[in-house]
Amino acid sequence: MKRTFDIHPACHRMEGEIQEKIDNLNKPKGSLGRLEELALQICLVQQTLTPSVGHPCHLLLGADHGIEREGVSVSPREVTWQQMVNFARGGGGVNMFCRQHGFKLRIVDVGVDHDFSNEGIEDRKIAYGTRNFLYEPAMSEEQFDRAIDVGCELVDDCIGEGCHILCIGEMGIGNTSPSSIWMHLLGGVPLEACIGAGAGLSASGIRHKYEVLKQAVERWEQTGGSPLVCFGGFEMAAAIGAMLRAAECHLMVLIDGFIMTACALAAVHLYPASQDYMIFTHQGDESGHKMMLEVLHAKPLLNLGLRLGEGTGALCAFPIVDSAVRMVNEMNNFQSAKITKYF
Repeated sequence: MKRTFDIHPACHRMEGEIQEKIDNLNKPKGSLGRLEELALQICLVQQTLTPSVGHPCHLLLGADHGIEREGVSVSPREVTWQQMVNFARGGGGVNMFCRQHGFKLRIVDVGVDHDFSNEGIEDRKIAYGTRNFLYEPAMSEEQFDRAIDVGCELVDDCIGEGCHILCIGEMGIGNTSPSSIWMHLLGGVPLEACIGAGAGLSASGIRHKYEVLKQAVERWEQTGGSPLVCFGGFEMAAAIGAMLRAAECHLMVLIDGFIMTACALAAVHLYPASQDYMIFTHQGDESGHKMMLEVLHAKPLLNLGLRLGEGTGALCAFPIVDSAVRMVNEMNNFQSAKITKYF
C-alpha cells in the first residue's frame, strides 16, 4: 500500500475525568451499561467531556467482482447497478434509514460494471469490476492504492462538512466471497467456516462456493501476493481507506455486517490502533460473522438477524450511539440535581 497513515491508539489522558463525569450522572454507577462504555470510547476518541455525533455521513460504495462469474452468488451481476440506480432514486433500505436518522448519504461508484447517467451517483470508477481471482489477482497494486485514496478523499469531504461520525456500506454482488477469504487468511479461521449463503445460496450452492474459493486460495498459496489485492473488491479497498483515514482524523466509524467487518479486519491488520475508532454495530445473519467479530474481540450492539448490507445494520444502531452521547451531555449530576449520592 503506497499511502501511509499516522494512526495512534485513542489517548487515555482524560479517561479519569471522563469516567468521573459518567459515574456522577444521576443514576446508579454503571446502570446504563453499554451506553456508558460507548460514551467513554467516544469521549476518548474526541478528547472531550462533551462529545458530538453531529452531521453523520454514510458512504455507500458500489463495485462488481470478477469471481461472480463462477456462480458463487444467487444474485446476477446486474443487480449491483440496478440497486445503485434504486439508491439514487431514494428507494433502498439504506435510503430509508439515512432519512430516519439524519445521515447524509453519498452513493459512490468505485467499480460497477455499468455506465451511469443518474444524478446522485458519484463517479470514482477504477475499473468495470475486478478480475476473476480464481485465475488471477482481482486487481493491480496501483488499482488497490487508488481505491484506498478514494476512501480517504471521501472521508476528507465529509470532515470538511463537519462530520463527527461515519457509516460505511457496500453494494457488490459476490462480495461475501472475498470477505470469506480475508476472514480465513487474516483471521486464521478455517475456510469452510467462513462461507455462508450470501444473498441466499442453497446447501449445494454453498458447497460450490467453498470449492471455488478453496481453489482460489490454493492458487494464491502458489503465486503469493497481498491477499487484500489478490482477492479484494474496489468498494472493499475504498472502505479500508475510509476507515483508516477516519481513524487518522479521530472520527468514529460505525461498522456494519459481514463485508464491512471483513474490511475492518483488514484495516486492523494494517493498523491495529484503528480499532479504537470503530463501533461494531450488529452481528449479522451471514455464517461466520459471529466468528469474525470474535477474532476482533468486538462486542456488537445488536443482533437482529440482518444480512442486507448497504450499511443498514449500522444505521439501525445509530440511535444507541446517539443515546450514549446524549447521556453524557444532557443528564444531570447528583450535585446539580440535589440528589444524595449513595455510592
